[in-house]
Amino acid sequence: MSLTGFTSTTFRVRYAETDQMGVVYYANYFIWFEVGRTDFCRQRGFAYRDMEEQDQLYIIVAEARCRYKAPAHYDDEVEVRTYLKDVRKRVLVFGYEIYRTATDELLAEGETVHVITNREGRPRPLPDKYRELLLTGAEET
Repeated sequence: MSLTGFTSTTFRVRYAETDQMGVVYYANYFIWFEVGRTDFCRQRGFAYRDMEEQDQLYIIVAEARCRYKAPAHYDDEVEVRTYLKDVRKRVLVFGYEIYRTATDELLAEGETVHVITNREGRPRPLPDKYRELLLTGAEET
């Protein structure tokens, strides 16, 4: 369930992301989740770097999962739809859906759970300014 609608990031599968059969290696989906997540934040008005430099806060991955539905192949155009599933005092949960754009076929879905920490790795509350930006912003596309 999305709290705010989703953002969309589209790109082509690179040859380096595939195996000998031209199928995307499973771990690359987690990299695509990160690409979607950083774009989500940018489209909401801030970058991870802002949190690190201005507030000395970090968004660390505490849990990640992916369910693979169909293979992506070299040169497919794929879309990562990223949305915010939950925001708590010190925790963010992002959801992801990856589609082949030519057919709108769902290739994978997943989520990542993040803890907000300081530089030493100690949990810290998410500042209101970031909470507001995450919960508002771009309309669902």
